[in-house]
Amino acid sequence: MKPIAGSAAARPAALWSGKVMRRQGQDWSKLRVLPLSERESLTSVEEILRCPDAEPPACPGEILHHVGACAEAILAARRRGAGVILMYGAHLLRNGAALIIERMMASGWITHVATNGAGSIHDWEYAWLGRSTEDVRHNVALGIFGAWDETGRYIHLALAAGALREEGYGVSLGRFIQEDGVTLPSPEQLEAQIRSDPAHPLTSARADLLRMMRSYEIPPGRLHIEHRFKHASILAQAFRHNLPATVHPGIGYDIVAVHPIFDGGVIGRAGARDFRLFSDSVETLDGGVVLSVGSAIMAPQVFEKSLSCVNNLRLQAGRPVVSGHSIYVVDIQKGGAWDWSRGEPPKTDPAYYLRFCKSFARMGGAMHYVECDNVTFMHNLLWALMGRL
Repeated sequence: MKPIAGSAAARPAALWSGKVMRRQGQDWSKLRVLPLSERESLTSVEEILRCPDAEPPACPGEILHHVGACAEAILAARRRGAGVILMYGAHLLRNGAALIIERMMASGWITHVATNGAGSIHDWEYAWLGRSTEDVRHNVALGIFGAWDETGRYIHLALAAGALREEGYGVSLGRFIQEDGVTLPSPEQLEAQIRSDPAHPLTSARADLLRMMRSYEIPPGRLHIEHRFKHASILAQAFRHNLPATVHPGIGYDIVAVHPIFDGGVIGRAGARDFRLFSDSVETLDGGVVLSVGSAIMAPQVFEKSLSCVNNLRLQAGRPVVSGHSIYVVDIQKGGAWDWSRGEPPKTDPAYYLRFCKSFARMGGAMHYVECDNVTFMHNLLWALMGRL
């Protein structure tokens, strides 16, 4: 029998000893990082922020129809006490929607905001520096893409400290921005807690923060980090309004990985807590609304797993699954040139492989796809909710 390519039997004898090969991976502690202020940032708060009271850009009639229907669905959902979840990609923030989203949160029209790791990074950089984004092609060639000290350092510290309060990614970073920093325990205190109760649920979080503080000589006590542009942060405004905000990162997806301080345990712990928090809001979606705006991967992937978890627990308790929810997916792609109101396309159609449409089309509620610029849609939606369209 011919060995399968890649199997042990197919490998040259000199390369196969019968033992598992152990490779440690590269030493990220040797990464060189630079001050964020030295980066040539491509966007600034002053340039991007849209005023919610300014007239929104004009839209074709078909898009305005979707905007009006979405506004009616949101208002009906809030009247019945159902949730309205906004899931968004980084470009919604980069396109200047922070003040528009804040107005919708303050008015009670959004009950949960969720973004990806990139969304949280731009959120923090705008809040602290007032600038964000970089020339990826140019900086990767120089080995400095993402290698910005304060971004990796402070986001990790915010999450590591938040874990001791049993907070997830979104709340930890939103608090860090809104409260201008964090208060850190002493290494001696952390070590004493670990030694006295090693089986405590917070032991791993304490150990991560302890290692971080000792390895990078981070002093205990109040770490004051002024954020002069809090108004540009969706996470900070959600924290101020006591609104659930979650971040759903991937390990190696985001520039915080390009830093000696990078810790997958810290990122993963914060993201895992946020996944459970997100599911709390999915539980409120009977007759509610989901907005997926400019998120091709995170939103459909996270939502489908969360909905499955919620339905799993409901069915065990003898309750019906989540139903009656409306889903509005907004992106500038053409949706595969498929009319998603007809249902799911066949596998022979390229549109079948558009995850951001296909997954949501399978989620039980009525899915509507809107081909529109993300901030233009949200700005017009705000005005429709205010009765100004």
